[in-house]
Amino acid sequence: MSLKSLLFSFIFYIPLIVFPQLVNKEINPMNVLFIGNSYTHYNSMPFIFQKIATSKNIKINVEMNAKSNHTFKMHSQRLDMYDVIRSKKWDYVVLQGFSRELKYNKEQIDTASLPYIKQILDSIYSRNSCTNVLLFMTWGYENGYTELDSSATSTYAEMRQSIENGYQYISNQFDIPIVPVGFVWNAFRQKYPNIKLYQDDQQHPTINGSYLCASTFYTSIFKGTAENSYIPKMDSLIAKKIQQFTFKEVMNSSDKFLLNSNTLKVYSERLKTKGHIIHGYSNYPKADSLEWDLGNGIKSKSNNFSLTYKLSGTYLIKLTVFDKCGIRIIYRKFEFKPFVKPKKPRVN
Repeated sequence: MSLKSLLFSFIFYIPLIVFPQLVNKEINPMNVLFIGNSYTHYNSMPFIFQKIATSKNIKINVEMNAKSNHTFKMHSQRLDMYDVIRSKKWDYVVLQGFSRELKYNKEQIDTASLPYIKQILDSIYSRNSCTNVLLFMTWGYENGYTELDSSATSTYAEMRQSIENGYQYISNQFDIPIVPVGFVWNAFRQKYPNIKLYQDDQQHPTINGSYLCASTFYTSIFKGTAENSYIPKMDSLIAKKIQQFTFKEVMNSSDKFLLNSNTLKVYSERLKTKGHIIHGYSNYPKADSLEWDLGNGIKSKSNNFSLTYKLSGTYLIKLTVFDKCGIRIIYRKFEFKPFVKPKKPRVN
């Protein structure tokens, strides 16, 4: 796009960003497995995530293998976990450790967690080398933690930061993206201190906390907002705040947590005059090739595109990715209503 065209675009469209309805037209649904403990299974969080995705017309199968109080070492010793891993080719596997496991120093993580995470990863990749593994970053206890022998005390802020550092250390060791639930949780807690995220035990999530988790997973995986989607039995106004907040926080921190590899972002902006512009950005560094079908007869093999659609109607944008894992087809659907010129106010 020329500088003149770029300036023209910025002048003549207003910044109303519309994220599309997601459409998954493959015969087989996306398979997602959650491996964790009570932070995962409280309020059946993975299935809240599934219902958010399903309400956005995404075909998805979610399974959960979660055992309370389990560390990565304890997970690695469970035969039932390996049975589930081997049961199908997973598109995503989410790993979550014990709530305090990664708050300690690197030396302790190297001995107490790292070997067992590697063991689990080896099992996942031996079943399907193309599985996307995600780390579920958890949050600090509401009022911090004191060691059982009273040798040390962590405030909430110290504990939260230590957990984030631990997950980033693991992420760097294995080049695995992080779903930054603890990071989003902390920011939400600061902005909305009166919204209850913790159970009375000051550790586990309320339905508000679990919905924040599920919404964070939705945006981390699909790069879209959870707005206008499934809401469980909770205050709908709180749910809408969570939807908006998690989307903003995840998108603004996606580079920090390695969430921009093997991802797709497509959105539209309405022109001030007639029509819309659709922007598409893809980042598949290991792809052999890719092709966009822009829904109007135009195709492109570029990583990114921006195209003006002057006519109203429904447009199905399709991205086909070719790599060692085979062919992946991803759809985004846009529905543009006819342009209605605003009426000028009458002057009496």
